[in-house]
Amino acid sequence: MGLRFGALRREARDVTTLLNLADYEAAAEKRLSRAAWDYYRSGSGDEATLAENRAAFARVKLLHRVLVDVSERNASCRLLGHALKAPIVVAPTAFHRLACDDGELATARAASAQGSLMILSSLSNTPVEAVAAAAGPIWFQLYVYRDRGVTRALVERVKQAGVRALVLTVDAPLLGRRERDVRNGFELPSHLSVANALPHGMGAVEAKGAESGLARYFAEMLDPSLTWADVEWLREVSDLPIVVKGIVRPDDAVRAFDHGARAVVVSNHGGRQLDGGVATIDALPRVADAVAGRGPLLLDGGVRRGVDALRALCLGATAVLIGRPVLWGLAVDGQAGAERVLDLLREELDLAMALIGARSLGELSRELVA
Repeated sequence: MGLRFGALRREARDVTTLLNLADYEAAAEKRLSRAAWDYYRSGSGDEATLAENRAAFARVKLLHRVLVDVSERNASCRLLGHALKAPIVVAPTAFHRLACDDGELATARAASAQGSLMILSSLSNTPVEAVAAAAGPIWFQLYVYRDRGVTRALVERVKQAGVRALVLTVDAPLLGRRERDVRNGFELPSHLSVANALPHGMGAVEAKGAESGLARYFAEMLDPSLTWADVEWLREVSDLPIVVKGIVRPDDAVRAFDHGARAVVVSNHGGRQLDGGVATIDALPRVADAVAGRGPLLLDGGVRRGVDALRALCLGATAVLIGRPVLWGLAVDGQAGAERVLDLLREELDLAMALIGARSLGELSRELVA
């Protein structure tokens, strides 16, 4: 069997010294077990795309307007009917109870407290009913199981729980090779599971041989044969809005809307799938041009500053998704840490809007990008 997790959190740290998301990341590394840290932090292969997601933001230079009255600013928006305090959404990430005992419950409460929106992962350690009851609204990220009966039952279950949209991940027919997880023999500790699959006997994530337990789970349980026809199948089995996540090509974005998607997420899975893939901020402008306002366009991958969010909004995004930084917040201080991470990003975005000369999101455009 693979490495078993010891204590998931280590020594305390004065959170008042944490001024930005990089500080939270450094503090989280000291609190998490090596296997948990590597699972959250890693990318696939040489981790080139993981690094490029960050590096690409620095290449987007901004052209600020001057002598604009920015004494009052408003970063609020609506996303598929949901009112958000700022265009910052909690991305779907797995296994939050590796970061803190309350896991996804803490994340949902943090998102709600900050006027944000949580997308709950299929690989949650906490049942969807408990998360939806803790705070709202939430969306549900969906992987499609080989057993379509299990998938249909899960879709019906999340709707019954009060989920407002399905986020179909389409860039993971198999799991990217994450070598840190292979070296660690990554698996879930015995007291944790894929909670929403547990009733179907699919809750365990166990390593066997020279692979990670999660790679084995994907290969055995999830369906690599998905096509665009399955987006339409999903529309037939549920009337929840469908968001397609994992798009980097303009033609795929157009196909997603053609097949009934209500929104698209420009994403390369946080650099955890195809290594060598394009950075999401580099892919965004062409995708935005292709979809031409047919629906909300979200972006994830590498957003670590409010000015990164501002760059994405100028280039055509409706909102950005934040994944790993929320986990750093959870590891440092549970719900309060996740809240502070979201609050820091919102504060930084507000400041960036003032400094670039924009009073509202509607005033952000490519005219402000060099």
